[in-house]
Amino acid sequence: MRFMLIRKADKDTEAEILPSAEVLAAMTNYHEELLKAGVLLKGEGLRASSKGARVKFSSGKPTVIDGPFTETKELIAGFTMIQVKSKEEAIEWVKRWPAIDAEAVIEIRPLFEAEDFGPALTPEIREQEERQRAEAAAKRKKS
Repeated sequence: MRFMLIRKADKDTEAEILPSAEVLAAMTNYHEELLKAGVLLKGEGLRASSKGARVKFSSGKPTVIDGPFTETKELIAGFTMIQVKSKEEAIEWVKRWPAIDAEAVIEIRPLFEAEDFGPALTPEIREQEERQRAEAAAKRKKS
């Protein structure tokens, strides 16, 4: 099962106060531990919402809303993707989150897997999705 570990934003991340060398080292070591265990898929930090935008659709028509966004409890500052056997295992990994990130709130969310879609995921759609993933990976390797 794949899970996204979502590091919620706070006043510091929204102010783009960069983490200290100690926090960066702790997060790098945490990701190294996940990597050595064979569960790490990806991990990234996000810029503040002031650098972003939202696109809201109403009756199919898009409206662009520039950041910043005021409700920091609804925003994310970064994520780590892992692949483990269960939600309980994901929780155990989150419990090992670096203590130096003392006020962090981490949300754990499972990703949909192909089998979750049942018959709606036709063989044609599955083939198209697999082709898209392969093409995207090949393009990333070229750049």
